[in-house]
Amino acid sequence: MNSLAEPSKWEKLWWPVLASALFLVLWHLSVVWTGTKVFPSPRLVAQGMLELFHKHVLWSDIGNSLRRVAIAFGAATIVGIPLGLTLGWYPSANQVVNPVMQILRPISPIAWIPVAIIFFGVGDHAAIFLIFLGAFFPIVVACVNGVSNVPSPFRRAGRNFGLSPAQLLAHVVFPAALPQIIVGLRLALGIAWLVLVAAEMVAVDSGLGYLVIDARNSGKRYDLVVAAMLLIGTIGLVLDLGFRGLEKIKSIRWGFRHES
Repeated sequence: MNSLAEPSKWEKLWWPVLASALFLVLWHLSVVWTGTKVFPSPRLVAQGMLELFHKHVLWSDIGNSLRRVAIAFGAATIVGIPLGLTLGWYPSANQVVNPVMQILRPISPIAWIPVAIIFFGVGDHAAIFLIFLGAFFPIVVACVNGVSNVPSPFRRAGRNFGLSPAQLLAHVVFPAALPQIIVGLRLALGIAWLVLVAAEMVAVDSGLGYLVIDARNSGKRYDLVVAAMLLIGTIGLVLDLGFRGLEKIKSIRWGFRHES
C-alpha cells in the first residue's frame, strides 16, 4: 500500500493553476523591479499573442510545425519500431549494429544542420530529416530494451502453446514490451518537438521556430518572441499529456504488472 494518498481531482487541477499564477506574478514583479525595457511583461506578451491571432498567421505557423513533426515522427516510428524489435529479438544482429548506433546516437541533430542543408537544401525536407534523426534513435533503443527485458517465462509459455517465432514476437513479446516502447515514443516526441524549433530557425521560413527568430530580427519584438515560446511549450505539454494518456490504457499497462 502506498504511504501517500492519491491526490483528488480538485487537487490535481488546483495546484498546477496555483503554480502557474505564482509564476505569472513573479514574472510581472521581476519586470517591474528590474525596470527592463527589453523583456516584456505578461500583459505585453498576452497583447502580442492576440496580435498574432488577429493577423491570421499563427494558425498557419502552428499547422506547419505540427505537420513537420507528424511526418518526421511518423517516419521514425514506422522505421524505428520494426528495426528495434528485430535487434532486440536477434541479439547477434544487435551486436553488429550497436557500435554504429552508439556512435551516431549521441550526435545532436542540431550538428546535422549543415549536412541536412547540403543534402536537402533549405526547406521542409531538411527540417523533417533533422526531426526524424531526433526521434529515431530513442525509439530504436526503447524497442531493443523493451524486447530484451521481457521475462523468459513469457517466451517459454508461448513456445509451450506451440507459437511460431513470428507469433511469439507479435502476440507475447511485443505486448509485453509495449509499455517501455510507449515511454520511448513519448521521449522521442519530446525530442522531436525540441529539434523542430531549432530546425525551423535555420532551415525553413514558417512555423513556430521561425516565428521566434523572425520576431527577434524584425523590430526586436520580444513580446512576440515570448508569446511564441509559450505556445511551443503549451503544445509540447499537450502532446506529452496525450502520450501519458496512452500509458494509462489497461491493455498497454499489463506489462508493468508482471512479477519479475
